[in-house]
Amino acid sequence: MKARLNGRLALVFDCGASGQTVLHVREQQPPLKVIRAFDLPGGAALVHLHNISGGVLGGDQLELDVRVHSGARAQITTAGATRLYRRAADRSAATQRTVIHVEADAQLEMLPDALIPFAGSAYQQQTTVTLGMDAGLFWWESVAPGRDARGEHFAYERLSLNTEISVEGQPVALEAICLEPQRRPLSSGFRLGRFTHFATFYICRVGLSTSCWAALEVEMMTLATALNSPQTQWGVSTLVAHGLIVRGVSLGSHPLNSGLFAFWDAASRALYNRPAIAPRKVY
Repeated sequence: MKARLNGRLALVFDCGASGQTVLHVREQQPPLKVIRAFDLPGGAALVHLHNISGGVLGGDQLELDVRVHSGARAQITTAGATRLYRRAADRSAATQRTVIHVEADAQLEMLPDALIPFAGSAYQQQTTVTLGMDAGLFWWESVAPGRDARGEHFAYERLSLNTEISVEGQPVALEAICLEPQRRPLSSGFRLGRFTHFATFYICRVGLSTSCWAALEVEMMTLATALNSPQTQWGVSTLVAHGLIVRGVSLGSHPLNSGLFAFWDAASRALYNRPAIAPRKVY
């Protein structure tokens, strides 16, 4: 039997003297690993997160700590989808705890590939984000129903996704999702209905006025209307302050991925006057 893994990764991004963001790896305990940072236009740094065990098994306890210091710009993605494997009968649920600090005048683009919960998997994720003044955040999460090729739709045991985003100690987003398909069918109209894939996208920049966010909400809703189809539906709403949330449901992963990029690009142009740069993938 494979041993339980307790992985930890601690990353710090600093703004160098030249204006280029520099990565410092403070702690790296397998299976979590990064190789290097890639320079992006405008001084940002791109980092790929790797899980060298190939996926997450029951009992695994993983921790990710990300700190983006003042003036730095970081883009983080994964090397591929996160596969959540079946939980053995004698194992607890796998856990992932992520703590993110984005300091004043810093920006983080957190753009992971999808979570894919395999049949019999149990997974708990806790993400805590704190933002300083004029800090920016683009962060999305997408979830597939399982292994399509094997017809494993909603055969997982439990998927728990908990999120807290705060600005100077004040929460602006609190979310707790717990999906247990065998106990509460996801085909319910109160859950996913006829859809199989879903995504959430947080767009934040601290310090902008309520009127600015209201105007951006209208722009994003116009985009949502253009993207909506019988296969995919999008919705947009403002947070209590400092941001927007975009949600999508779909019958496949491709419409979600292309839609997320469209929202990201439109928001980046509106908030920073620059286009989104899709993360370069390494394998």
